[in-house]
Amino acid sequence: MRSLRTWSVLPLTFAMVGCVSMAPKYRVPEPPVPKAWPEGPSYKAPAGAPGAVGQPAADLAWQDFFVDAQLRKVLDLALRNNRDLRIAALNTEKARAYYRIQRAELLPSINAVGAGTRQRLPASVSGVGRSVVVEQDTVNVGISAWELDFFGRVRSLKNRALEQYLATEQARNSAQISLLAEVANVYLALGADRESLKLAQETLANQEASYKLIHRRFEVGASSEIDAYRAQVSVETARGDVARYTRTVALDENALRLLVGSAVPAEWLPEALGSVTALKDIAPGLPSEVLTRRPDILMAENQLKAANANIGAARAAFFPRISLTTNIGTMGSELSGLFKTGSDSWAFSPQIVLPIFNAGARWANLKAANADRDITLAQYEKAIQVAFKEVADALAQRGTLDDQLTAQETLTRALEGAHRLASARYSAGIDGYLSVLDAQRSLYAAQQGLIALRQAKYGNLVSLYKVLGGGWNPSERPAAPKATPTAAAAARPSAS
Repeated sequence: MRSLRTWSVLPLTFAMVGCVSMAPKYRVPEPPVPKAWPEGPSYKAPAGAPGAVGQPAADLAWQDFFVDAQLRKVLDLALRNNRDLRIAALNTEKARAYYRIQRAELLPSINAVGAGTRQRLPASVSGVGRSVVVEQDTVNVGISAWELDFFGRVRSLKNRALEQYLATEQARNSAQISLLAEVANVYLALGADRESLKLAQETLANQEASYKLIHRRFEVGASSEIDAYRAQVSVETARGDVARYTRTVALDENALRLLVGSAVPAEWLPEALGSVTALKDIAPGLPSEVLTRRPDILMAENQLKAANANIGAARAAFFPRISLTTNIGTMGSELSGLFKTGSDSWAFSPQIVLPIFNAGARWANLKAANADRDITLAQYEKAIQVAFKEVADALAQRGTLDDQLTAQETLTRALEGAHRLASARYSAGIDGYLSVLDAQRSLYAAQQGLIALRQAKYGNLVSLYKVLGGGWNPSERPAAPKATPTAAAAARPSAS
């Protein structure tokens, strides 16, 4: 029993020795982008905005950025029911399970095994000149083929699994940011299209009234026939716009329903873009701060760390692999004698495998691991460059949209005055109806352009919030939701 106690201490001793990591030392790559955002006429701060003193997007919860109460309800419903986000959360849970499986390889697996054997031996091999029946029963508790990780192979695989899990976690965060932005943009587009539809309906009503008036004047000889036809053209053009915007509104509602993952109550939907409360302004901050807090950049870095750890496992494959199998138990020729005095047994079976020749497979595996690391590094740098461009584009739009919107508002007011004067001159018989028609078309186009620019301004703020890494808060994010087969269950909040 003294020998048995000695051997039983060995696994603990080996575990205390630790292992040598063969993975390269990880260093954060230098971002391949400038240290400041672009400057110039396109990048000026919007009029009346706090600019650089605004709150950073990554520190601003989405509930604080989207200040409209109805929009917040729609966004919350989408976070609970969107299927793409649900899949991303479940992928995170799966990656976490894989990491736990790989981490378990660091510790010995202890099993209890009971076995019984009953065998008939013929006289020719029994050794006693006659056939005999041999019976053996065993009960053992022990460790089976536990690899002693002296060279860090198992630990490198565990680190790779950990970084892959963290990458899926960041992928889930990135999916939430994208979902919030998509839902908000569709919501704003629905408001803008409903406002455009209302404008088209009002224009159609005015054109129909004008057409009736001109047609009566034509019938009494006070107006020309061409004026009647021009008025009818305006009526049919407005009627076509009403049909087009009616269809667009329906498509917006369908898109919003798909993104949210369930029906959206009608009272939550915007009647017009002007009914949506303005979004909160944010500051861009420095590239070094923004690009290290975006979930997609963090995901790319986790993947780079995983590839770095995989090199350690490939290097460790060149060194001996030591495993240990040991058990302690009892053995007897009869089941009733298993636990009698003197029936105890033990076994200790260390094994070492030293690689000698495998036709260069290990070298090829190491080269593949190094190539994977280089590919992942290039992908990480590309992700930073793409993020920098996205932020720069959003800042360029923000710096010019206010001027464009101001000019469009002034243009619309001027065209309103021109239309009013053209109508008065036509009524007084000074000008023909063509001048009224041109003024109507110009005013209608300017009004539609004004709605589009206001939507673009809102959309730019949403895009800027997204590309600056805002829209997720790890302290508030629930765990992976449980998929349910019924629509009613899907509408309920996900399990935390």
